Amino acid sequence: MADVRIIEVKESVFADNDRKAAELRARNKERGTFLLNLMSSPGSGKTTTLKRTIEALDGRLSIAVMEADIDSDVDARAIAQTGVTSVQVHTGGMCHLDAYMTAEGLEALENEAGAPIDLAILENVGNLVCPAEFDTGASANVMILSVPEGDDKPLKYPLMFSICDVVLINKIDALPAFDDFSLERAVENIHMRNPEALVIPISAKTGERIDAWAAWLHDAVAAWKSGA
Repeated sequence: MADVRIIEVKESVFADNDRKAAELRARNKERGTFLLNLMSSPGSGKTTTLKRTIEALDGRLSIAVMEADIDSDVDARAIAQTGVTSVQVHTGGMCHLDAYMTAEGLEALENEAGAPIDLAILENVGNLVCPAEFDTGASANVMILSVPEGDDKPLKYPLMFSICDVVLINKIDALPAFDDFSLERAVENIHMRNPEALVIPISAKTGERIDAWAAWLHDAVAAWKSGA
């Protein structure tokens, strides 16, 4: 049989994206902008969590938000109601943002804000697979696991949990209705994939423990801006 040439296209795409991500991180470092990449499955409460986070930070940081979706501007409109600058990024059918798309969105966000941004937040497309594969150039990766999804998600989607600095376990107010969800088991499963991940149980609906999450984020932004 004749030899067949194999071209590793996927590896090339990732390598190019990683270079762009590194460039974007360096640029943001110079400008003092902390870029947060927020990921989760659809319906986990990303937008509600963001609204609570903005409220908890209460003007201590200049914040702007990129909302990434395949279509619509529902989330961007919801975030705009908080008073922070927001833009909608349409992915054209893609289930994630890469570093190039993030850079474009960030440029639009900066033009819209018209002032330096301390904290730029990317609310990535709702998906537990694709967003984890592409480095967006973020300063930190955070994901939300909601109680109704089950405590076994870290076992089923290992990459997503392995790349995150913080995992927010949302909808803890619903724990009584989901007695098959074990908070302790969820934390164990998360740390099985990522021993260094900080796990913060929250309720975006009631505001419970949002202050702990907001405190971590505020300190992370301060450390980033100081060069730590």
